[in-house]
Amino acid sequence: MLKTGGVVIAFRHALAPGTFDPPGFKLGDCGTQRNLNDEGRAQARRIGAWFQAQGLRPAAVRSSPWCRCVETAELAFGSASAWAALGSPRAGTEATNAQSLTELRRALLAATKQPGRFEVWVTHMFVLGDLLGVNSASGEGLLLGVQADGSPRLLGRLAVG
Repeated sequence: MLKTGGVVIAFRHALAPGTFDPPGFKLGDCGTQRNLNDEGRAQARRIGAWFQAQGLRPAAVRSSPWCRCVETAELAFGSASAWAALGSPRAGTEATNAQSLTELRRALLAATKQPGRFEVWVTHMFVLGDLLGVNSASGEGLLLGVQADGSPRLLGRLAVG
């Protein structure tokens, strides 16, 4: 499906031990956030190696602006564009979170209309849960498409790392 395109593969960031960020964390200041450990960095590199071995190159790599997501994306794919819509809903307001979900659904729908290309999104468990109603493991990829009504659809799972 990745070779055929018209899909998004959305990864939960690689292993970053613990839960939630410390009180008072700041975006852009990795020293205040929960970050990848060595195992998480190795997991992200394995994800990238798998994609290279398959000859798969994403048309775009987007990441939550949280350091653990950016680092996962950069280690796996070389670079990423930070996208606020992929940010953790635990740090936003209800209105901001609803707006982000709407933006993600629109972007997913647009991506499914682009055969021959796929996008990679790196985000948080809560974002994927809110978007699809499913849980995901650290470093797990969820292959996304849309249903006939345009709502997100889980097409498959990828556990590389």
